[in-house]
Amino acid sequence: MSTVKSNADHLTLNADGASKDIKFQANGVEKASISSTGAFTSTSIDATKLTGNLPAISGASLTNLPGGGKVLQVVQTVFKADIRTTSNAYQSVGYSVTITPTSTSSKILVRVSGGDGYTGSSGRQMYSTIYRGATQLGHVNGGMERMYSETGAIVAPHSYEFLDSPATTSATTYTPYFKSVTSEVAFSLDASDATITVMEIGA
Repeated sequence: MSTVKSNADHLTLNADGASKDIKFQANGVEKASISSTGAFTSTSIDATKLTGNLPAISGASLTNLPGGGKVLQVVQTVFKADIRTTSNAYQSVGYSVTITPTSTSSKILVRVSGGDGYTGSSGRQMYSTIYRGATQLGHVNGGMERMYSETGAIVAPHSYEFLDSPATTSATTYTPYFKSVTSEVAFSLDASDATITVMEIGA
């Protein structure tokens, strides 16, 4: 039998029996309850009345949150390089960055920034791209960035990015590559550093 008891210190509400709840009503309508396991449920809680420290909760318990677009982790490599090539096949500039995605549905934003492309005379072209492992992520022919010297030598800064969908939770390595199309070109750094940054974006 459910009971209500009081003494000098306490008011006890007892819902007698297994799986019985204590219910609070107003005008015959249930407004809140306490289950037999101790879970409190309310049709509304005035957030302005909450004071003090709230108990720690798991993020898995939160509902109706906007999904996707969250940056889950960031990894960066800072480097210096001075590499020249006459090859029309892509070659690594000698540095990379590795990230281990937390979910197969995550996307990886890869950003290369800094460093200069150099062509020594007119008519020379330099293409740059990003590889995931052995896979070239840019356009099959033009990569991700093209530098062309029409009249004499030029030096131009590098900056390009790619949103990848690796669909894996294994360690994944991204590496900038470059190639010459017509004659010797160079990927070089002088006083400043260059970076390759990867960011895991939650689905």
